[in-house]
This record gives sequence, C-alpha cells and structure tokens, in this order.
Amino acid sequence: MVLKPNSPTLDENNGNSEKGYTTINVGEVEPHLSNVLLIQKVKGHQRVPSGSGAQEFKENTKRDALRQLQHELDKLLETAHETRQPLIKKQYDGFATLFERFLQEEGPSVDWNRIEKLPEGAVINHQDLLEPSTDEIVSMLKKLVVVKLNGGLGTSMGCHGPKSVIPVRSDLTFLDLTVQQIEHLNKKYKVDVPLVLMNSFNTDEDTQKIIRKYQGLQVKIYTFNQSCYPRINRDTLLPLATTSDVNKNMEHWYPPGHGDFYESFRNSGLLGKFLDEGRQYCFISNIDNLGATVDLNILDLVLHPQPGKESPEFVMEVTDKTRADVKGGTLIYYENKLRLLEIAQVPKEHVDDFKSVKTFKFFNTNNLWANLSAIERVLDEKTLNMEVIINHKHLDTGHNVIQLETAVGAAMKCFNGCVGVNVPRSRFLPVKKTSDLMLVMSNLYSLKNGSLVMSPQRMFPTTPLIKLGDNHFSKVKEFLNRFANIPDMLELDHLTVSGDVTFGRNVSLKGTVIIIANHGDRIDIPSGANLENKIVSGNLRILDH
Repeated sequence: MVLKPNSPTLDENNGNSEKGYTTINVGEVEPHLSNVLLIQKVKGHQRVPSGSGAQEFKENTKRDALRQLQHELDKLLETAHETRQPLIKKQYDGFATLFERFLQEEGPSVDWNRIEKLPEGAVINHQDLLEPSTDEIVSMLKKLVVVKLNGGLGTSMGCHGPKSVIPVRSDLTFLDLTVQQIEHLNKKYKVDVPLVLMNSFNTDEDTQKIIRKYQGLQVKIYTFNQSCYPRINRDTLLPLATTSDVNKNMEHWYPPGHGDFYESFRNSGLLGKFLDEGRQYCFISNIDNLGATVDLNILDLVLHPQPGKESPEFVMEVTDKTRADVKGGTLIYYENKLRLLEIAQVPKEHVDDFKSVKTFKFFNTNNLWANLSAIERVLDEKTLNMEVIINHKHLDTGHNVIQLETAVGAAMKCFNGCVGVNVPRSRFLPVKKTSDLMLVMSNLYSLKNGSLVMSPQRMFPTTPLIKLGDNHFSKVKEFLNRFANIPDMLELDHLTVSGDVTFGRNVSLKGTVIIIANHGDRIDIPSGANLENKIVSGNLRILDH
C-alpha cells in the first residue's frame, strides 16, 4: 500500500507491531510512522506505544487528524451555494463529531466481564400487555407518529431505485402496504396518524415522485433526508469529495446508517412540529419489515404505565433468537442500563458466546418506540452517544474507503426507563433476500388492510427455513421467472434449492425438500408435483411440444 506523506493519523493503535516504542517526542516522529498508526487504526489492531510520551503522541495525532479533516470540510462547504450552506454545515458538523468519536474510541465498547444478567422486568412478554379500549385507542393514536426508515436501495436484489418500491404481494410495494396500514388505522378510529419517511440522497427523488399517488388517501405523508456524509480515504483519513455537489460523484458520499435519525429528524423541523401538535411517541421501523405494524398494546404500555412506574422513554421490540438469527443484535444490561449489543462490538474471543441461543435469548427486531420529548432532551444535552460502526468499502475507482455509521437502536442506553418487549415472530418479517420474498408471496400469508396475516391452516407458528442459490435466484426478476406461481408451502419446514431449477404451476412442498441441479444440469419441477420430504438431484427437463 502506498502511503502519502504527512497524512493525518489515528490514535489508539500507535505502536509498531514489530518493534514497540517506549518514549516518543511528537516533534521527532517521522511522517510515515503516523501513517502506520493510521492503518493500524482502521484495520482494527489494538497495540499502542508504551512509555511517558505515548499519551501525548496519541493526543497530538488525534488533534492533527481532526484539524485536517475540518480543513477539508470547510473547503467543501465553500463550494456550496450560499442558500444551502447552513443545512450542509449542520451535516458537516455532525460528521466532524462522529469522526472525533471514531478517533477517541479505543478497543471494544463493552468489557465482556461486566455484562450482567437481564434484571427482572427488563423484558416484558407481549402476551402480558393489556389491551386498550376503543376510547383509549383513539386518544393514544393522536399522540403517535409512525416513522419508516426508507434510505436503502434495492440493488442487492437486482432492482433499481428505492427498495420500498419493490412489489412484494399482489403487485403492492412495501410503501403501498405501509400506506394502507396507516390509512386503515386513520379511517377505523377517525384519527390522523402521520407517516414519516426518512429517505437518503439515494432514495429521496424517486420517493417524492411515488408518494404523489397517495394524495387522495387519508394519510399525511412527511419526508426528510438523513445526512449525507463524505466517504473517507482509508489511506489519508480525508474525504474523497472535492465538491459539496453530491450529484457530481455519488460514490464519494454515503448515508451514515439509521442512527442518524435523531439529529436529522430534529434538523428537518419535524420533531418540533410534532411536539407542538401534542404528539408524544414515534414508532420507528425498517420499511422492509412487513411485520412492523402499529401495535396498540405496546402503544398502551408507553402511554399508560402501571401504577408507581414511569413511562419508558424507549422500547425495543425483541423476539426469540433462533439459529438463523445468531448474528443479530441482542439486548444486554450494562452499567445499570439496558443497551443494544451488536456483533461488531464483541471481542473476537467471545463471538461464540454472543451467538449462543442459550446465553442471549433475544435479538433486536429494530422496531423501536421512542418518546419525542426525550429525543429532544438528549439532543439538547448532547448525551446521544452511539457506538461508531466502521464500514470498509472498496470502490470501482480503486479507492479503499471507510464509512462511519451508527445504529438507531444503539441510542437506547441514552434514555431513561427503557424496556424490551418480547414480541411474536410475526412482528419480524424482513425482506432482505428473494428467499424472504418467496415466504411473503406464498399462501403462508393473506393480506388484510396492508398487513400480512399468517394462514390459520399453518400448523406451526414459525415460518419455513428457505435457502435459494445465489447464482440463479438472488435477483428478483430471475427469481420470479423460475416460478410459474409460488408453491403451496403450508406444510413446509425446510427448502433448499441450488442450481438451474424451475417450478411449474401448483407445486406443493411439504416437510424438508432439497433440490440440487448440478453444474450444467437443469431440473424442471412439473406442474402439480407434490414433494414431501424429498431430495431431487441430477437432471430433469420438461420440454414444450
């Protein structure tokens, strides 16, 4: 790797892994040493120099890196039109704060031995929640805002534009279903629950065009953009961008994860607007989680606490962890606070413990309920402190970059009186891959007022485990072309499909079904086929005649 002289440096791994250093006078350090320290930082090494000069060296390298970054941000700001400079400056200030935290963080953010067992009452069973009366529901819904995280693209599933516009059921998109759900609530209870979409610069333009079609419906839709931050060259820790105009080179910019929600929500003016209207809570979820509907029992929990208890400022919906969820974030008790623990925060020697279904029974669905006044308070007090996620990327231009991100659930530790609610699996129905799409398009579900409802004919509460080969099924268009229609899966436990496989009409899959077409072979499952606990391999062609 070629290192540029006089690059800004990072701090906590300021040691030479081969030699070690005892005392360091900053003025005597050669420029290339700073670069070594920088690379150690972004690669995650943890050795630091020892001796009396080490701390001074570390602090100087941090200040140097931050000063040079700030200089580059100031230059970028000067390229913006003066009418846009105030908004852009807010974003750049946010990025500088995130960058400074990135410099300061040393090692794992949790000491594994200080994680405590979840105390009694930390996680409430959803089935134990009270069901509110109709009058209470009307009053509660007037205090609610629904927020959908809508910053992602559909590229991983082979689609262009926002992921929220991929058709998922009966030609209805994620966005269509969300709007139907909120409109149904508003009509049924004669209320006006607003829908807020947090877009990114990747999704905003397309989303604005699409939401016009909902103008005649009984739902007010608001949008705001999360921040747009510059990607940082891993070798210099300076922005790649040379102009603030994102459209000049979109590869130089990124949306910094959904943890940016809080600042961007306030900067948009919507937080203040909803507080002025008397709204008290927001329900936040990913737009691709089709199970994340407004739950009136959880809304009752946050607005009507039990006698002697205060309303929780933050509620995280968790669900029972299965072997398919071992990498998902979990809920822990640490330093007298409930908080989210992600796998990226776990020391390597404890990753297996983290994945254990016995040790950590729950995982985060990213369905969150947050008190609006409390959001304003932690922002005003500057106590919103979320762990920095370092995301490494390699661009087509050849640059290695880092993206500094945060997760919306990581803010939990900054609020008071937090609880988890153990919800049924039906509230976690994300569509990340075509295997998920196959589930939600199947007869396992029916559609009611924009919500997916599990068929009563399904004998088990869990959904089948589906694995579809990436080479032939990963893109939506190709996936759809391989099914004349989605098979009957009411009695399916497990499906694995690999290779060049197609399905005819009215196929039925039961138990465990494994279909493997070897390289160069093709398998056509004929129309009307009934496969129960079958392994199909080799070559099966059905030719038109």
